[in-house]
Amino acid sequence: MSNLIGNNIRILRKQLSFTQEQLAEKIGIKRSLIGAYEEGRAEPRLNTLQRMADLFSVSVDLLIGHDFATHRGQMPDRQEGSPLRVLSITLDKNDRENIELVPQKAAAGYLNGYADPEYIEELPRFQLPFLPANQTYRAFEISGDSMLPLQPGTIVIGSYVDDVRQIKNGHTYIVMSQQEGVVYKRIYKTDDPGQIRLVSDNTVFEPYNIQLGEVIELWEARAFISQAFPDPGATEQLSLQKIAGIVMDLQKEVIKLKDR
Repeated sequence: MSNLIGNNIRILRKQLSFTQEQLAEKIGIKRSLIGAYEEGRAEPRLNTLQRMADLFSVSVDLLIGHDFATHRGQMPDRQEGSPLRVLSITLDKNDRENIELVPQKAAAGYLNGYADPEYIEELPRFQLPFLPANQTYRAFEISGDSMLPLQPGTIVIGSYVDDVRQIKNGHTYIVMSQQEGVVYKRIYKTDDPGQIRLVSDNTVFEPYNIQLGEVIELWEARAFISQAFPDPGATEQLSLQKIAGIVMDLQKEVIKLKDR
């Protein structure tokens, strides 16, 4: 029981980006007690559990009886302002969160194993010292040319978005859903708060909408790693594609006007 409670406390604390010291201050106990709880050396008293549960926005029953590290199940329908899910993470020997890498060849497996701690532990992982330490990161190797000038094989590093209210209009995200799998797109909000619009930087690809309830994970792009250096010719080609897209749209409008 102590190990389950301790693991849950550690996972939920990190989801709120609290240090052990900050959590201790929030609930009015010593930092050393938080360490003892998380390591399974002691169990919190009932009043301490209640304060933690209130802070984590979960029930005491969930805090002491539910394994947040292996959380599975169907995602509820999600509207703007509702949370995503508790995330499986790995830590290094210094209790720092790793950045797990999801290669192209592992993307399909990630759709099924994202909530399995054992699967996450098998992914390659690394640290980047220049990223802020108070966030959770994951790296994804992108495929296809829908987001040119970023080339296929580029590794995009994203920070975890645990609340859809944090979506920034026009920013790029890694989006994982059951229907689309793992995709890298630019997100725009729509008039429907239950939908988002996914747009490719390469205008050859048509934008499309998906329901927020279908989104399993969302990662805001923070950095990328690529062995392909920027090609000025590719940027020029992309501009020509945009112009061609505008011309095609104008032609469609002209045809519509003629039909009237």
